[in-house]
Amino acid sequence: MLNIIFFTSLGFCFAAMILQFAAAAFKKQGLKKAAWIVFIVSFIILTAYIVIRGIKAHRVPLSNQFEFAAAFAWCIALLLLILHLRFQADWITTAAIPMVFLILSYAALQPKNITELMPALRSAWFGLHIGSAALSYACFILAGSAGLRYLLAEKKQSDPAGLEKMDYMSYRLITLGFMLLTVTIVSGAIWAEQAWSAFWTWDPKEVWALITWILYAVYLHLRLMRKKNGKFMAWYSIIAIPVVLFTFIGVNTLLPGLHSYG
Repeated sequence: MLNIIFFTSLGFCFAAMILQFAAAAFKKQGLKKAAWIVFIVSFIILTAYIVIRGIKAHRVPLSNQFEFAAAFAWCIALLLLILHLRFQADWITTAAIPMVFLILSYAALQPKNITELMPALRSAWFGLHIGSAALSYACFILAGSAGLRYLLAEKKQSDPAGLEKMDYMSYRLITLGFMLLTVTIVSGAIWAEQAWSAFWTWDPKEVWALITWILYAVYLHLRLMRKKNGKFMAWYSIIAIPVVLFTFIGVNTLLPGLHSYG
């Protein structure tokens, strides 16, 4: 039953992506509205799936690669809904909806069985540490999506006010993501000291989280101190995405360590 709910959400997300591409290609407002409605349905179903899985597991469903990927996609979708409803940033959906679909597709390839938490994960820090990581990654993915949309709009010589809005949205998302990643690293260090008697062990996941943190710290430095913006920062936000994805996927696949469980 749970698998049916998950794949139903994935199917609706795929349909929303196709409709959004069609709307962008043919400039049809009706297709855009249909894509948005279908995407909301996908989000609601995914939300129900995560809640039901958490109830069945008797814990926050963030303990393995599948659960984190599902939460990661959910966080991107949630932020996209907020951007659309609060800031009318519908220009980001063509780039962002495919990212939700790709992360969900990756989740679909992972083992989906519900397992007991390993002893090291039974901590009050569990939800804060892993939840802030998922939300920070989502911010970075959307910032890159905004950067991509900026480059496409800039190439078409769109209005300067619209380009400035896209640039500033990317900056705000990275700022939020950076703060959340800082929470992730600090809470992880405190948790590690309690679980393994060491704040920092140079585990591959820790190292790559730090690399990601430094990468976005450089972005903020360039933005605030060197007054960089526009095309250069849009490219920066896009190029940084593979680092985020490697920290999420690549480390677990290629560099096993203390975080190999998820």
